[in-house]
Amino acid sequence: MSMIRDLRAVVRPSRPSLRKDGGPYDTTRDPGTPSAVVDCAVYRDGARVDTGKPLTPHEAMRQVRRDGGFVWIGLHEPTEAEFAGIAGEFGLHPLAVEDAVQAHQRPKLERYDDSLFTVFKTIHYVEHDQLTANSEVVETGEVMCFTGRDFFITVRHGGQGSLRALRHRLQDDPELLARGPSAVLHAIADHVVDGYVAVADAVQDDIDEVETEVFTPGRKGGVSRGVDSARIYQLKREVLEFKRAVSPLLRPMQLLSERPMRLIDPDIQKYFRDVADHLARVQEQVIGFDELLNSILQANLAQASVAQNEDMRKITAWAAIIAVPTMVTGVYGMNFEHMPELHARYGYPVVLAFTVTVCLAIHRTLKRNGWL
Repeated sequence: MSMIRDLRAVVRPSRPSLRKDGGPYDTTRDPGTPSAVVDCAVYRDGARVDTGKPLTPHEAMRQVRRDGGFVWIGLHEPTEAEFAGIAGEFGLHPLAVEDAVQAHQRPKLERYDDSLFTVFKTIHYVEHDQLTANSEVVETGEVMCFTGRDFFITVRHGGQGSLRALRHRLQDDPELLARGPSAVLHAIADHVVDGYVAVADAVQDDIDEVETEVFTPGRKGGVSRGVDSARIYQLKREVLEFKRAVSPLLRPMQLLSERPMRLIDPDIQKYFRDVADHLARVQEQVIGFDELLNSILQANLAQASVAQNEDMRKITAWAAIIAVPTMVTGVYGMNFEHMPELHARYGYPVVLAFTVTVCLAIHRTLKRNGWL
């Protein structure tokens, strides 16, 4: 199979799982390797060089400069002190290093001297049995990538978004890895965006569930009283967090697919167009989610208002009915000696019959007009 056909198969073997991936790579570290380094390897001619022992970043770079190839270093939440040595070894720009260590960055693509610095927001769907006002729907992390002529460095933040499985898949395709660091950058971009697609499908299910509850008629065809607005608002907040990860990344992907760059292999660059296309579709979905949730929230509030008005109408109707016997009993409850019909033989049943008749007539009229 040619490299062109292999590319999609390697980076997209299947839709990513919505459950958390495992933690960092299980790597036995050399005492001289910073604890944040989860894997460090040299790749030459598309294959991982077996050195028989774990390499430090310094040793890996020395091999690359001597024998060729490129080094791929993976780090997980490094401190400034742990990253300082690696930054110095590879000549990384201080501004990019600061962003990589501090995290909480906006997705972006920046060029510093002879390297590219790319920030991806990873999104993980949090499984839940029922959506509540406190449910966490999406969980975010970050992957920062430094792409150079002979090195590729990933800095990961957050408990999810592991690149272990992706690294293993790439190692199974030497022809693709032989394209160098730009092939790894594309694989990570495609992996992250495929994660967005999977999360968007799961969030769509949550929105459909809430929408169904809001627009389901009440019992016996009555007015729906909606759902807890806090649930809808919480889902809207989570969608907004999703949007902040997706929207800023579209421009960097377009630049990688359209603008010639020295560090990006031309054969790889065209595949960034596919990533940008998938990302654009996810962005449209997320924007649609936001607008749909606005409509659902407004409809839910309107239904709650209608239900309250319906209750007030019923209360008012019953108050009108009760006003008749209240008035009659109030009049005849006064302690005056000379009152009409006070000593009549049939006065009591006549008053009761009159009261019941008037109440029934009012009840029938209000029910016919939809007040009861």
